[in-house]
Formats: sequence, C-alpha cells, structure tokens
Amino acid sequence: MKNLNRIDLNLLVYLDVLLRECNVTQAANQLSLSQPAMSNGLRRLRALFNDPLLVRTSDGMTPTARAKELEPLVRDILAGVDRAIQPTSDFDPSTANHVIRIMASDYAESTLFPAVMQQLRELAPGITLDIMTPSDVSFLDVERGKIDLVINRFDQMPQSFHQITLWKDSFSCLLSPDNPILKNFDLDAYLSANHIWVSKTGMGVGVGVDPDDVQRLGWVDSALGQLKKKRRIRVFTRHYQAAMTLAEQNDLIVTLPTRATWLKRDNPRVVVKDVPFKVPAMELKMAWSPLLQHNLAHRWIRQLVTQTARELGPDGMESATPKATTAIKPAKSPKPAKTKTVRKRAAKP
Repeated sequence: MKNLNRIDLNLLVYLDVLLRECNVTQAANQLSLSQPAMSNGLRRLRALFNDPLLVRTSDGMTPTARAKELEPLVRDILAGVDRAIQPTSDFDPSTANHVIRIMASDYAESTLFPAVMQQLRELAPGITLDIMTPSDVSFLDVERGKIDLVINRFDQMPQSFHQITLWKDSFSCLLSPDNPILKNFDLDAYLSANHIWVSKTGMGVGVGVDPDDVQRLGWVDSALGQLKKKRRIRVFTRHYQAAMTLAEQNDLIVTLPTRATWLKRDNPRVVVKDVPFKVPAMELKMAWSPLLQHNLAHRWIRQLVTQTARELGPDGMESATPKATTAIKPAKSPKPAKTKTVRKRAAKP
C-alpha cells in the first residue's frame, strides 16, 4: 500500500470531476482552477495510478478501463468524506440559503409544487427551487449529484438510487360538456372519439411517438390493448396544461391522472368523467443520488416534499390553497449508535 501521507487527496476530487466532465477545461471551471492547474493535476493522477485515465479520441477525452473501475470507488470515498465533515449542528431551514434543483414532470409541477412552494415560503424563505424538465436531465446527472431530486413516473431507475412513492393516482377523462359522446359515455363512445395523448416518463431527450407502438404509449393504451382495443389519437403532447386546454374543444378527449383534472375543476368549459374501462394506477416517485442521502439540507427538503404530498390527500387538491402541513422538524446529524457493555455473571459452582 502506498503511504497515504505522500498522496494529495485533493487529487481524488480532481479525478471525480474529470471523469464526470471528460474535459480538462470544464473540469477546471467546475473547481474554479486554471486550465494549467487542472492539466497538472491530471498529470499527477496519471503518475499516481500509472494509467493515462483519459485518452483523446474522435469523441473527445474518453476514460480508460482503469478510470471506469476507479470512478465508483472515488465517488464512494468522497461521499464518505462528505458524511464525515457534515456539520454536527442541526440544519435550520429558516436561515438556510440554498438552491435546490429538482427535475419534475409537468404533472408533478402542476399538482404538487404549489403546496411545496407555500411550505417553503413559510418555513424556509431563503431556499430557491430550480425546477427542470425531464428532457433537461439524465440519470447520470442525478447519480453525480448535479440534480437534487427527480419527481416523475418512471418505467425504470438505476438500482443505486434512493426512491420513495409520493402517491398513487387513478385516471380520469377530461372533455367538453358539448362533446356528443357524453350522452352515453361508455367504452364504445370513448373509442369513437378523437384523443389527446399526454405523457413524459423517464428522463433524457424525447423522441417522436409511434402511434402503432401501443406498449410504449403508456398505461391507458396498454390497458386498451389488453381488451384488444385501440383509441384514435389525433394529438401527441408532453404538456398536461396544453392537453387540458385542447380538451375544451368539443371533438377531443384527454385521459390523464385524476389529480391533474382537479386543476380544471372550476372551468365550465370541461367536465371530468371516470374512464369507462380499468386502467392501473400510476405512481409518482421521488428519487435521489446516494451521494446526497446524508446531507442535512437535502434530507430536510425530502421530508418536506414527502409530507406535503401525503397531506394533499387521495382525492387530489381539495382546495385552491392546500392546508399547511405540520411543521417540519429541523434535520439533525445522525448520532453514533450507543454501545452496551454486557457483563456475564460468574457461573455458580
């Protein structure tokens, strides 16, 4: 084993950022260093590990096999250091000054975040939310801690992520009161209508929709497929607000999570109807990187979002101004486990 006192542990920070960015200039900017200083750091890392680590190719700087082996190890080491230097005092949200970056779907942003923002204004006025769309973010961004939280419906998620279900939601139909299918709103009437498709699951840059790929269209079309039925989709959109506005036209119908329809409950130009067939409930999940699991500020915001979601109730937004949630207690640093000394009694003769 090499003597640790001869190794500059700051080099591990350099390596983590270099492997994240795969670009010396961008890595230097991340750490507020000059490019020559970062280049010198890379030279020292290459000497330390006896490996080039990053090699210039037609795709730019590419990690070597050794670098890919080191990446999770270095990340675990730095996460351990971060836990060790976390402040021992409690996190005080009333004086906190943080920017929290959250990737949220249009659905989550519309149904959950008004109540979350109300809580933040009351309990943590110095915290700012930067809400990003699914196409702005990749799983790698989350894994590396660039994004604090992701809130969406997910078809799949890396096993390393921590996650929690915020709520389950049924589906409902939104359509104009002048839509002729309302006279007898059954499955046949539903299938005779022109439909608006709205969805954006997962993360990353989206691609065009194939109307014939039923399995990838989501829960509603998969449920219809089980019945050997198919609806006639005329509009594909990734925005819930746009879909609900389009539903005001008297020849269109949108099927979407029930909580979203509550946003239009006072709009006389639309009505809400139960879906005339069974659609499995969807789950709204919140996930985050293991790198942020023990961060006190992060733990507090997770608790606030979770509690706010739970207190909105199963029927969606019950009032224009949701009830204030119970005060969130300040997050505390984890205390070391207490140990007990067990004394054995001497055996009796």
